[in-house]
Amino acid sequence: MPKITPEQLAAEWRALLRRFQEPVPQRVRALVERHRDALASHFYEQLLQDPVASRIISHEQVKARLHDSMMRWLDSIFTVDPDADLQALIAQQIHIGEVHARVEVPVYLVLRGARHLKKKFHDLLEADPTLEGRQQFEAARLVSGLLDVAMEILSFAYAGSHDRNSRAAEAYRLFSVVQNVSTERERQRAALLDWENQLMFALAVGLEADQLPSIGTAEFGLWFRHKGAHAFLGAAETEFILQAMDRIDQALLPAFNRSQENNAQQRVQQLRELREQTKAIGFHLDTLFQQNSELEAGRDALTRLLNRKFLPVVFTKEVDYARERDASFAVLAIDVDHFKQVNDNYGHEAGDMVLQQVAVLISNNSRGGDYIFRLGGEEFLVLLVDVDSARALKAAEKLRRQIAEECFHLPLDRTLAVTISIGVAVYDSQPDYRQMLRRADAALYRAKNEGRNRVVLADD
Repeated sequence: MPKITPEQLAAEWRALLRRFQEPVPQRVRALVERHRDALASHFYEQLLQDPVASRIISHEQVKARLHDSMMRWLDSIFTVDPDADLQALIAQQIHIGEVHARVEVPVYLVLRGARHLKKKFHDLLEADPTLEGRQQFEAARLVSGLLDVAMEILSFAYAGSHDRNSRAAEAYRLFSVVQNVSTERERQRAALLDWENQLMFALAVGLEADQLPSIGTAEFGLWFRHKGAHAFLGAAETEFILQAMDRIDQALLPAFNRSQENNAQQRVQQLRELREQTKAIGFHLDTLFQQNSELEAGRDALTRLLNRKFLPVVFTKEVDYARERDASFAVLAIDVDHFKQVNDNYGHEAGDMVLQQVAVLISNNSRGGDYIFRLGGEEFLVLLVDVDSARALKAAEKLRRQIAEECFHLPLDRTLAVTISIGVAVYDSQPDYRQMLRRADAALYRAKNEGRNRVVLADD
């Protein structure tokens, strides 16, 4: 949300309502009660004419759920009393805006729908025999004002949520650039060494300064400027490496032309500084990779699984893929049974070891295209790509059985039997992935209540 507070928004909404005297608000409320079904139908008829909207929502979804939701929204907007607590109404608009951003409904579609609603309202007001002259004009102003303030709040929330999602998507892209940290570090260290060797050879054979290989155009320099600096944005070491590269290319390398006229001692000094700058770049590069901790890179520090940071990005991508390819995927919500007792009876070190071993078993039972998250504590989540409910249940049952049969090792050579409960939910064409997570959580809750150490499929 922007800096404006819900309290300020509520005050503005209340002030708008109080500008209109009865019977105008009463006539508008009565109009909505009589025609909310027609208004909701008109809204979605207009919306589904847009090809973008038709890819996001279907006629079946409108009939099953969205039409009734729109009627309830109209009631909430147009039947509110100015003396009522408007905080819940403000929160509702914020929630709607965030949901629209999450399922990537373009904001122009929402605003277009509001415009068509206004037109339908005005047509109904003109045809209403109970409104004449000034009252009809005031009713039209009230309708427009209420729709405008609701759209303003919704758009604010949409923009804030969309920005957060965009930053997460960008972070995920950068994460993918350096997700294998050790491999990337060695590759770039090798690239830096390769540039240094080329430079030393060029100096040894007496090339002119303008023929010396610059670090900025070398493999390492290109990677760091275009990817590394972005991935490590904000770190002091990043700025140092950029400055060191500039000093090498703009000051040290051009000086080697003049060094031919200098004595040997000055040339050695220049070579020494060049070497020190290169060593410093390597040192700070190592520091950056070390500081780019697994947690900050999107991995859980304990288990090396993905954390919540990239949950929205991954799910949005898979929902888009499923819609485009008419594919399906599933979610396994996993909870380690009686985990608190492990910590209480054996200590937190033992609890950490159990979680690490559970993470390894989940990873070993997952395919390369699947995603595994540790959500926190003893909660894990697996996104299984390209599966239906039968295959998802089979995979969940196999995982449950393998963990139940595993001997978990604890400190002091102790062992422990561990079980898990799993809730399974399969993609059901809902564009909002959180609905799917809620269904998986509900199935997990049932598995826990029904005795644990079991798999339960979510109700459709």
